[in-house]
Amino acid sequence: METKEKKPLEKVCLICAKGSLEDVYASLVMANGAVMEGIETKVFFTFFGLDGITKKSMNHLHTATTGNPAMRMPGGLPFPTMLGGLPGVESAVSGMMRKQMDELGMPPVDEFLEMITAGGGEIYACKLAIDMFKLKKEDLSEEVSDIITIGEFYEMCDGDRTQIIFT
Repeated sequence: METKEKKPLEKVCLICAKGSLEDVYASLVMANGAVMEGIETKVFFTFFGLDGITKKSMNHLHTATTGNPAMRMPGGLPFPTMLGGLPGVESAVSGMMRKQMDELGMPPVDEFLEMITAGGGEIYACKLAIDMFKLKKEDLSEEVSDIITIGEFYEMCDGDRTQIIFT
């Protein structure tokens, strides 16, 4: 039996398409981890994921409190979906999440983006989504390298040892 030689991952390309606190941070944590491991890293923000790189929203992201089956209350009980629709609940839950993340030393989104690019990672915005939401380059974090199409992003992700991750 022939054993395959294990080849190290050389490039990771992440696509962030959701703008909730937990989804944007998942992309940022994975991107930063890849950069720290010396893996070439590119992150593409599209559709609601653009909130993660838009100046006015990136440090004010919210946690989805309705339709989130993994949401738990203190003590581990399931979070009642009906509560999530009450005024102020989403903001309170999001504030609690940000506080917990801060206590763990997780940086705010703008600083996370700086860490990724300082380590050699690249941040991109989706042209289609930018056009749909009528945004401009100046609306975005300074860490955004360019506004490109998904086709251009896929071209950047070419390679035998490349992993594309959709969050």
